[in-house]
Amino acid sequence: MAGMGERTAMLSTILTCCAATVNTAQRIVRPRRVDHEFLANLEYVPPPKAETTVEFTALTQATLSAPTSVITEGVASLGSTVMGMSTFVVRHPEATFLVDPALCAGVHERVLPELPFPMGHFVGPDRPVTGLTDILATVGLTSADLDFVLPTHLHWDHVSGLYEIPGWVPIRVPAAEYTWAMTTPHAPLGVARGPLRGRVFDLYELTGPPVLTFRASHDLFGDGSVIIVDLGGHTPGSVGVLLAVEGDRRILLAGDAVWSSLQIRLLREKAPMPGELVDADRDATFEVIHRLHALPPTIRVIPSHDRRATARQAPK
Repeated sequence: MAGMGERTAMLSTILTCCAATVNTAQRIVRPRRVDHEFLANLEYVPPPKAETTVEFTALTQATLSAPTSVITEGVASLGSTVMGMSTFVVRHPEATFLVDPALCAGVHERVLPELPFPMGHFVGPDRPVTGLTDILATVGLTSADLDFVLPTHLHWDHVSGLYEIPGWVPIRVPAAEYTWAMTTPHAPLGVARGPLRGRVFDLYELTGPPVLTFRASHDLFGDGSVIIVDLGGHTPGSVGVLLAVEGDRRILLAGDAVWSSLQIRLLREKAPMPGELVDADRDATFEVIHRLHALPPTIRVIPSHDRRATARQAPK
């Protein structure tokens, strides 16, 4: 039998779902307005020159279809968009690491039951799911080859693969994200603590200067090749990972700040259902979308769940 805390979480989730569904009907017709004044006042700070580059590969472990009109608010479409659930391999001269160790084998049985009803029924990926061990093998890696993991945030679908990574591999995450996800009596909505328990956390702060259109940064290796930027909103400690890759190109892994590149182009947030469930701070999330929209085309943005964007970075 579920405990009082579980029943309370379930009731809260159901009520939030109901309210969000009502709001969605309105916002499909009248999406949130762009803040043109905020957009006009954004300043662009070029990233520092990279002293080296990294190798980058996107590995999709599963897919999930969702109505396009709820992924991108206000889009008049009856169609669906295929979303991906992916992990990203980064090879730096000093370390090999994963951005978002997304899914483990058996994620439906091992992780989704931690989420309060009915959320697990909304967000579960389609079967089959390729576990982290098997997907790493396709690029000649094992979990023992990893020096650390770097989640863009701590929602379940960005850390479930930790079940297949040795406990000594550290998780590098902002202190604000760790505090939000791990120190309250009950896990925030969207967080499954099972994969995170008993792990080594290497906490950091975004104390570096503004980079691109973002307020704060953290140069991971001190050489400009991997720069973490502040995307707080979807979760309090959400980050983007700016990579310098071959050919003097820059790729920004944007986590779940948006689910689709279409949101950036049209400057639209997720519809209230599911946005009001998964975005911790809707206003801050919408502000981040403005910051992404203002980036020059030389910065290639890859949202974690944008299947089309990740497919371009899949192994050849």
